[in-house]
Amino acid sequence: MLNTREDLIQIRSVYAKSLTAQTKKILVCAGTGCVSSGALDIFHQLTTLMKEHNIPCSVELAKEPHEDSVGMKMSGCHGFCEMGPLLRIEPQGWLYTKVLLSDCEEIINRTIIAGENIERLAYQKNDITYEKQDDIPFYKKQTRIVLEHCGHIDATSIEEYFGIGGYLAFEKALFDMTADEIIVDITESNLRGRGGGGFPAGRKWSQVKRQKEHQRYIVCNGDEGDPGAFMDRSIMEGDPHRMLEGMMIAAVACGASEGYIYVRAEYPMAVSRLKTAIEQANEYGLLGEHILGTDFSFCIHINKGAGAFVCGEGSALTASIEGKRGMPRVKPPRTVEQGLFEKPTVLNNVETFANVPIIMIKGAAWYKTIGPEKSPGTKAFALTGNIENTGLIEVPMGTTLREVIFDIGGGIRDGKEFKAVQIGGPSGGCLTTKDLDLPLDFDSLKKAGAMIGSGGLVVMDENTCMVEVARFFMNFTQNESCGKCVPCREGTKRMLAILNRIVEGQGEEGDIELLLELADTISATALCGLGKSAPFPVVSTIKNFRKEYEAHIYDKYCPTGNCRKLKKLSIDSALCKGCTKCTKVCPVGAISGKVKETFVIDEVHCIKCGACVTACPFHAIS
Repeated sequence: MLNTREDLIQIRSVYAKSLTAQTKKILVCAGTGCVSSGALDIFHQLTTLMKEHNIPCSVELAKEPHEDSVGMKMSGCHGFCEMGPLLRIEPQGWLYTKVLLSDCEEIINRTIIAGENIERLAYQKNDITYEKQDDIPFYKKQTRIVLEHCGHIDATSIEEYFGIGGYLAFEKALFDMTADEIIVDITESNLRGRGGGGFPAGRKWSQVKRQKEHQRYIVCNGDEGDPGAFMDRSIMEGDPHRMLEGMMIAAVACGASEGYIYVRAEYPMAVSRLKTAIEQANEYGLLGEHILGTDFSFCIHINKGAGAFVCGEGSALTASIEGKRGMPRVKPPRTVEQGLFEKPTVLNNVETFANVPIIMIKGAAWYKTIGPEKSPGTKAFALTGNIENTGLIEVPMGTTLREVIFDIGGGIRDGKEFKAVQIGGPSGGCLTTKDLDLPLDFDSLKKAGAMIGSGGLVVMDENTCMVEVARFFMNFTQNESCGKCVPCREGTKRMLAILNRIVEGQGEEGDIELLLELADTISATALCGLGKSAPFPVVSTIKNFRKEYEAHIYDKYCPTGNCRKLKKLSIDSALCKGCTKCTKVCPVGAISGKVKETFVIDEVHCIKCGACVTACPFHAIS
């Protein structure tokens, strides 16, 4: 139990020395992606093998570690999810990729005992072997601030967090600054909300602080619902104490005594590690009553959401915490005035709170040296889709789309052409080749008709049907609509029905215009951000790929061949040998012809199942 500031300073010093003394480390990525690939089995196997080889091994950071012990650590997400399971070897800085359970014995014998690098486990690209993690192009162009500790410390250990300077920012806020000075620092840094809206965090905090109501709340939005997004999850799993520290600083600044973390139940590992972190902070006296001997008291609760996308909206989120159905309400009053339990509430997302400690330590001026003036700092993105290197990245605001996709992401898979990227999830828009040199920041994307959102980047290649992409996101949004307001409830349903007709070959004259008209109405009249932004993927795909819509509607043809009902199968007479194999597998008898002569497909009866394409030994059907 830490009773005073001096106690905190001392324990930080003790564990900093312990961490420095522990030079040999194996950091096993224990993010959700690598865990699903067997990373925990690899961790336990390596630990077992070291004991069998009588190698001193430390699973937990001790105050006085054995000088020759190897630190075995379950770290947070390393980011390079495409290559998992991942192992980082220190002090060499080596990264082993796609590690198997069967590799563990060799890792012990060659790396831990002999000190050799296992080249076949290192990342290789274009005949180049990258031994060190920092030399890999995926990492080289990143600037990891929020994610700097993910993959480098034990994600489950408050002692390791102490060792890297943990809770120093909270200490500074609690003892060396006034509430107004904290808010001035955050305001001057121009930290903007990383949940998608980009609202200045300092302004929000100051609005809560000046409310007359004494009871105030700090709420962290961990309800990450965008398809393909996992930035907040990775922070909660990989560096939970940093996020807690940001919430605690906000509580000092705003005079709050209680905080809530709203995280979806589909993130069991994040929930587990947050619970562990909160318990550890309570045990050390960093949460609870009269923290470090002061008059400041603060406790944090976890509230698990049922996975409703609409609960990412502030008023719906607070309603859900209160035990009500998660539905947005009319504003004003705003959350800063009447939020959780109708009390003034600071509501920021995980990444926003995780930025706070480093701003407090290094200062607002330092933070503003990263990225553009109006959108400083970095942004974490989940890079997914038809791209070589999928994973979690962090880059300075203002980094171009081209740098993200081709330098960090390694370009499009299988040498195909880049077509588009969906940014901001179902609430975002579609960017194309003309936007590759667009800076990724709040204001630039807004001008381009898109938004950062929470940070999902879904990359699409030349074979992606953009009408189907719009239909997919509209289907998601329509399913997630809470149904409270008519524009969202009925409008998204109507737009989805039209898109369904189009991809099924039943599109009609005027459908495009009707979609745009519905989009305008919904955006202008929906109650919350979910409804207002729901039409964005449709509008942006029509704007950039109108000819694909027209091909579906007027020519009854999908240019990419993805829409099953619009596929047109044909038999190449130069390749067909009349072997009859296609006729035997056709379930509807749509193929006819004579043996050893060219067969033909009846388009009227063909159901486009593709069985004939697979069966043809001469590849005559396409």
